[in-house]
Amino acid sequence: MAVALAAVATTTRSILQRDADHRIAQLLAQETGEFANFVEHGKDPDTGARFSTSRRLLELFLQRQYSDPDEELLGVVGESVLRQRRDIPSALPLHRDRESLRHVMESKARSGTLDRPQGEIRWARVLIEPARDTPGGAFVVAVHSDREQGRADDVFRTLLAISGVALLMICVIGWAVAGRILAPVRLVRTTAAQLTEQDLTRRIPVHGRDDIAALAETFNAMLDRLERAFAAQRHFVDDAGHELRTPITIVRGHLELMGDDPVEREETVRLVTDELDRMSRIVEDLLLLAKAERPDFVSVEPVELAELTADVFDKARTIGRRHWKLDAVGAGTVRVDPQRITQAMVQLAQNAVQHTTEDDAVRIGSRLTGRVVELWVADSGTGIRAEDAGLIFERFRRGTVRRGARGSGGAGLGLSIVKAIAEGHPGGHVALRETPGGGATFVLAVQTDRSAETDEADDEADGADEADGPGGTGGTGGTWQAGRTGQAPQAGEVTAP
Repeated sequence: MAVALAAVATTTRSILQRDADHRIAQLLAQETGEFANFVEHGKDPDTGARFSTSRRLLELFLQRQYSDPDEELLGVVGESVLRQRRDIPSALPLHRDRESLRHVMESKARSGTLDRPQGEIRWARVLIEPARDTPGGAFVVAVHSDREQGRADDVFRTLLAISGVALLMICVIGWAVAGRILAPVRLVRTTAAQLTEQDLTRRIPVHGRDDIAALAETFNAMLDRLERAFAAQRHFVDDAGHELRTPITIVRGHLELMGDDPVEREETVRLVTDELDRMSRIVEDLLLLAKAERPDFVSVEPVELAELTADVFDKARTIGRRHWKLDAVGAGTVRVDPQRITQAMVQLAQNAVQHTTEDDAVRIGSRLTGRVVELWVADSGTGIRAEDAGLIFERFRRGTVRRGARGSGGAGLGLSIVKAIAEGHPGGHVALRETPGGGATFVLAVQTDRSAETDEADDEADGADEADGPGGTGGTGGTWQAGRTGQAPQAGEVTAP
């Protein structure tokens, strides 16, 4: 702002000086033009004829002129100087400055500028040719430009003074306004400095709808996410410590109470080994969940969906004696991680076995709709309470009804692993859906890019798949080939031996 105000003042001064120079130039041209016209057409009022002497011509012209205050009109005849009888606002008028006047008369130019210590003079001259025996003369117009330049300087100084006051006011107002605008920013900085892992409850008050308010809202949302993350971390550590502490306590207690009886020692070793295996499974599951945060957790590749479904079904039905049923089979080439998908589906099947009896049915199926691949495991067991549906996918959380029904003793990490595998794929998620007739249906869905060669065949198969789905009655969504037999078995019940 200071540079802008100084530029305005300097530009205004330059414009005023240019206007003053232009006005002086016009004044000199006007006076010399009028005198030249008077010399050519003027007549002596006493005789009615042309002027006979230069002195008479100059005297009469000077008498009839009304000059400006800074303008000095002179007539020079020989050594005589004729002038108007009035005061000139200059420390040294030209008619008194003989040296400067001699310079004007001897100059070969018709106009010019005199730079004197007493002030600058802009001048113009018109020579009078001598007539008969009378000497010639000259008409001189001199303009003292100091006052004109001084007015421009006065305006410049006035503008500087006004600009200084304006700049001071702008600084004060800008300081106050900037302080109010940046107050939320300082509050954000102060709040961030006061945050610790133990206290994430502080929030920034939001006022208005400007960018600063949006910044405060964004910061508060970030704090909410951090608080939830830290709470989940503490909860996870507490649950992990509790799950690991239980087998450790059991191992220690049995070892402390173990006697010398061989049968008792054998039983103690069996119990200790079982608890150590349980701890090993928990640690492996925790390591797997930790790897889920890495970008290389899943590695997608083209896979035949029918073959993938067959492999999952073959591996799942060996887990336990249930009424295994192939619900539906999708056809087409999809891009997924077959190992991770198989791991997740087997985990869902194992979860179904843990919470069902030998009389219950477990159905496995898949389908491809557009760019979405769905694989599901449905059982006819006790089902899951509505209030537990949002908790079972969290780490170390288990549904109360299903846990009480079988007492599986799991650590509650299985469904968390399934969720991590699903979300590791583009657009992936796992969901719990309603099951007709009771039980639980877990659906693992991911988005995939299908090759152009399979689009036409897949579209034809989709028509058959529309009648099937999670909880459906059966029927294959298309033919698929098992890895070992190369045949396409029909959907139906298969009881594990």
